[in-house]
Amino acid sequence: MVFESFEEIMDYAISKEKEAATFYEEASKQEQYSGAQEIFAGFSKEERKHQSMLEHFSKENVEHYRIQKIPDLKRSDYLVDLSYEPGMAYADILRLAMKREEKAFKFYRDFSERTGKETHQKLFQVLSQEEAKHKLKLETMLDDYLAEMGD
Repeated sequence: MVFESFEEIMDYAISKEKEAATFYEEASKQEQYSGAQEIFAGFSKEERKHQSMLEHFSKENVEHYRIQKIPDLKRSDYLVDLSYEPGMAYADILRLAMKREEKAFKFYRDFSERTGKETHQKLFQVLSQEEAKHKLKLETMLDDYLAEMGD
């Protein structure tokens, strides 16, 4: 995807954060286990925070973040894209969510490396780090679930 301006990047990123929040809201409503409902609802809230961070971007709202390396279990690297369908199995929802977070992570990481402005770079680094945290949590959840199921 080619962007002509920083504003186009921001508009696209905001739309993707809204889409992610809606996905997690739907997943939390569909999930039968209260623990998974809470986790997906929490992810939705975090995606809304990312949306707000993008909508109200300023140097001050990213300055206090510390960038750290988040482990990558690389589970999603071996997955194909899935489409969300109501009634999907829990493991498939986790796989779908992992793949979505992987794409978001890469999007923000790539723009952090391409931008020439330090504040823009920090914003995209912060957001890539946040998406990496989500991906790690989902990969761990899937591993735990599969172990519990004997797979």
